Amino acid sequence: MGKVLLVGLGGFIGSVLRYLLSGLVHDWTRREDFPVGTLAVNVLGCLIIGLLSQLAEARGAFSPETRAFVIIGILGGFTTFSSFGNETMNLWRDGEGFLAFLNIAAQLMLGLGAVWLGRVLGHKIWG
Repeated sequence: MGKVLLVGLGGFIGSVLRYLLSGLVHDWTRREDFPVGTLAVNVLGCLIIGLLSQLAEARGAFSPETRAFVIIGILGGFTTFSSFGNETMNLWRDGEGFLAFLNIAAQLMLGLGAVWLGRVLGHKIWG
């Protein structure tokens, strides 16, 4: 039951951070036609999970409880794949097929690239 509470608390924190950061990016870019806030959150979440995964594997840095709290809870609440799916379908529905495809391509390429970069950075930092 303790891990479940850690995941729930982490999810709360991650969701609030997602809401705040996505809103800041949206306000900063002033884009109404593309979900740049969701993209930013997903790429940052991928970078952080890559970095922390490398740290965990290279150094055994996290207890099972810490992993539950940070990786499953905070990062699970922070990243927004369901929002990505919904926003992509909204673009498609609105006749913005190119932007829908661009969103899919950007989320996949930048997200996977950020996980890779996070792992590379983690390897350089922690060996």
